[in-house]
Amino acid sequence: MKQRPIYDYPIDEIIQKRWSPRAYAPTPLSDEQVLTLLEAARWAASCMNTQPWRFIWAHNDGSEKYQKLLSCLVEGNQAWAKQAPVLIMALANLPKGGGFCNQWAAYDLGLAIGNLTTQASLMDLYVHNMAGFSEEKVRELFEIDAQLKPVIMLTVGHPGDASLLSDFNQQRELKVQERKPLEELILF
Repeated sequence: MKQRPIYDYPIDEIIQKRWSPRAYAPTPLSDEQVLTLLEAARWAASCMNTQPWRFIWAHNDGSEKYQKLLSCLVEGNQAWAKQAPVLIMALANLPKGGGFCNQWAAYDLGLAIGNLTTQASLMDLYVHNMAGFSEEKVRELFEIDAQLKPVIMLTVGHPGDASLLSDFNQQRELKVQERKPLEELILF
């Protein structure tokens, strides 16, 4: 059983619940569950209401789209992410040229992923964010327009049996979450 961290100040249980598993149960998610997560993302705040987030997602059903998404991950992430019921690629829309270019698009996408993650916690689902993927491969396999920047890949599902992971990932899975002391994060 994963130990819970100690919090210095009271935060809501739904925030305490969030963590990033590597072990996923084989329980599939419904389209409605995934679309509910994306709906939560859709309602995030954004600079000038530009809503610069875009998503590519797939169920772990052997589909070509799922295999393409999985193949974009680095080998270390593929090893455990291949068990996740859903993969989501999150992209930021950064239009160039005559239109408004939202220099805060990545920040706005982060807010959208925050909404998605909180919604997942409310639904007893868990999200793991991964930067370990090939942006070039995403662009190639999905023919991504130059104004879209692949930013983060997510796994989503119910936590699974950590004993099925490699020894290295089992240790990472069972480690108590830690954060820097709050005093280090407040500058003035």
